[in-house]
Amino acid sequence: MWSDEKGPMVSKHAPTLRFLGAAGTVTGSRTLLDTGDTRILVDCGLFQGRKHLRMMNWDPFPVEPESIDAVLLTHAHLDHCGYLPRLVRLGFRGPVYCTEGTRRLAEIILADSGHLQEEQAAHANRHGYSRHDPALPLYTEEDAQRCLLLFNTVEFDAPVDLGSAVDATFLGAGHILGAASVALDLQRPSIRAVFSGDLGRPNHPLLLPPETIDHADVAVVESTYGDEEHLEEHPQADLAEAIETAFEMGGMALIPAFAVDRTEVVLHHLDRLVAEGRLPDVPVFLDSPMANRALEVYQDAATRCSPEMRPEMHGRRLFRSLRLEPIRSVDESKELNHRDGPMIIISASGMATGGRVVHHLIHRVGDERNVVIMVGFQAPGTRGDRLVRGEHNVKMLGGYHQVHARILRIDMSTHADQSELIDWVTTSSPLPRTVYVHHGEPEASQALADALHEEFGLSAITPAKDEVVRMDPVSWT
Repeated sequence: MWSDEKGPMVSKHAPTLRFLGAAGTVTGSRTLLDTGDTRILVDCGLFQGRKHLRMMNWDPFPVEPESIDAVLLTHAHLDHCGYLPRLVRLGFRGPVYCTEGTRRLAEIILADSGHLQEEQAAHANRHGYSRHDPALPLYTEEDAQRCLLLFNTVEFDAPVDLGSAVDATFLGAGHILGAASVALDLQRPSIRAVFSGDLGRPNHPLLLPPETIDHADVAVVESTYGDEEHLEEHPQADLAEAIETAFEMGGMALIPAFAVDRTEVVLHHLDRLVAEGRLPDVPVFLDSPMANRALEVYQDAATRCSPEMRPEMHGRRLFRSLRLEPIRSVDESKELNHRDGPMIIISASGMATGGRVVHHLIHRVGDERNVVIMVGFQAPGTRGDRLVRGEHNVKMLGGYHQVHARILRIDMSTHADQSELIDWVTTSSPLPRTVYVHHGEPEASQALADALHEEFGLSAITPAKDEVVRMDPVSWT
């Protein structure tokens, strides 16, 4: 119960949160707000990684998709937006709200994902390894294009009326271009819930730091690095040493990197090293059609002096010191495997789970002169994780390949660490009454929840998948 001027009241339908994804895992972000009058889905992510997670994408959606009134996207990474074409295929017809940067990047990422889903189904049918006959894609490229018709772009820091006495405000999250935290203001009862999305770091070389919360009754915060502190590393110095060593031995450098933002961060550091004469001017091949398209979006943002970008990036051509060569066709990509000499190849995916980088690894990991540099989070069980852990034989495209190349991990993460996540939560004044910690491996989420409780006395919960929690004042006592 709670009270107003007329005395005690009991909610006929308390507003609730239901954690449909990213609970106990670092993927598949989907959180449903149900006020009784409206249903709002914050993020609509794809489960990625291990097979049991990927199979969850095929489970029936827990609520009728057509009953959802709106979807709010925090950013364009697949684990936050990649299920949306499937949701539309299943019957969702409401608006999708996101920033302009998210819309532009999601257009690239979702189309690529739909194409890949079709390719995987076709491959399974050709080789007969699917349990289903015929194997079908989760969704198609056409489904991805169809869902984009529902997108509505919003400005940062400008409240959007979602109807049914709910407003949404998108706050800069500094993670990738367009990334936002989302504040939902409910009027009946008066509650402010803030969803972090993926939070960036204060030292992102291209983007401004995350905005403060101001006020939140309920905070839902990610915990990708909830149990870690990023070391005060010097990525440029480490990059220079690793690449120069490979060049001196007559080898090359291969950098698996996520196509969106992580590629730009890597290019920024390489650009500085070449500009300062700490690396030779060698070809830098960007072998990912998605990464090349995303780079154009970042370049356009810099040219237009986007308020998301750091002022020093405004109006300039990015990475102008590099001899950057985009690789677009499959034939061009194959040709790289026949090249020797000093060069750098940047290719997706960042955890080496698929994409063109797998072919480059097959051709390069057996040569001790080469260096493979992993530059971000490696989910447990992924090929990137196995490489970083030092496995001597790694399976790729059905066969095992010996690893003789140097494998290094240089942290260039644009995810906030534990201290930075705590800093974000505690920018709320007063502090949130309840914090829900999700989007992390179980150990990471629990470590962040424990830290929030021990340092600030906060009620910090790690929700289970499909758990429903009340958001009204009754649940705060």
